[in-house]
Amino acid sequence: MTIPVRRSLILGGTRSGKSAYAEGLFSPAAPVRYLATGRVDPADPEWSDRIAAHRARRPPAWRTVETPDLAGELAAGADPVLVDDLATWLTGVLDDADVWRGGPLEPVHTEVDRLAGAVRDCPARLVLVSAEVGLGVVPETRSGRLFRDELGALNARLAQVCDEVELLVAGLPMRLKPQLEPN
Repeated sequence: MTIPVRRSLILGGTRSGKSAYAEGLFSPAAPVRYLATGRVDPADPEWSDRIAAHRARRPPAWRTVETPDLAGELAAGADPVLVDDLATWLTGVLDDADVWRGGPLEPVHTEVDRLAGAVRDCPARLVLVSAEVGLGVVPETRSGRLFRDELGALNARLAQVCDEVELLVAGLPMRLKPQLEPN
């Protein structure tokens, strides 16, 4: 007998199928709160098109919440929750702390701590989607290395509090952390 999975972390590289896979873990007819982390930028039509494509494929029964306050949203309500995606959320947190121009990392780490606690305590079924960036080359720029390092630390932190972790490669899921067996 296995313990039901309550918290899942779905990792994958660019165009690995991680978002579609995570969406497929929920019934399209069931109520799901879809926490979308992409910040709309009217000056970037390509980004706006990507956001529109994600919105269009969500089932009508799902409620989309576009917010940077993931920790606050995870504490609200009992409906299942899908967060897509943490790399985009982290980019916004890094932007808000102005780390690209030398701002301190403490506010970023505070937000990561808040999120990890909220994930651990989330009463609803929760699926988190995040990019896996630790398999590539070392980025050439300081900002690229900073992002890679902070996202890797975030993913590792959330993997600790999730019941299962899967990595998608070429659209195929590989289980990294299985469901826990009772003692």
